[in-house]
Amino acid sequence: MEIIAAVTGAALALIGALHVVWAFSPWPLATREALARNVVGRSDGSLPLGFFVPASLAVAVALAAAAYLVAAEGGVLRGALPEVLVTAGVWGVAAVLLGRGAWGLVESGLRRGDAPEAYRRLDLRCYSPLCLALGTSAAAVALL
Repeated sequence: MEIIAAVTGAALALIGALHVVWAFSPWPLATREALARNVVGRSDGSLPLGFFVPASLAVAVALAAAAYLVAAEGGVLRGALPEVLVTAGVWGVAAVLLGRGAWGLVESGLRRGDAPEAYRRLDLRCYSPLCLALGTSAAAVALL
């Protein structure tokens, strides 16, 4: 179980680090407009900087907390919180990730909303499956 917790925690931490990068840079894309279309799903390519930076940093903090909770529950890190809170937190992480993954498959698969085709393709092939895999891993850590 430690291996699953370590890999899941590391993946969540890396994705969180990517959100920190996105707060200040569109990397690996060329422009913020491309980032808005391909990562956020904004059809018009607009992304107000005053909204995007704090939102991206908030996601990064949430992912860092999720990484810590999964790693602590799996015995990879020492838990600084009571065990019951860590376990509840991991179940919360699993629920959010599984919900995001399922919703993305439905929304992009049924072409609901006005997201660009490039985003829908990435959502179906990458974002939603990754969320489902990480959510399943987090649930496995909480169960075992």
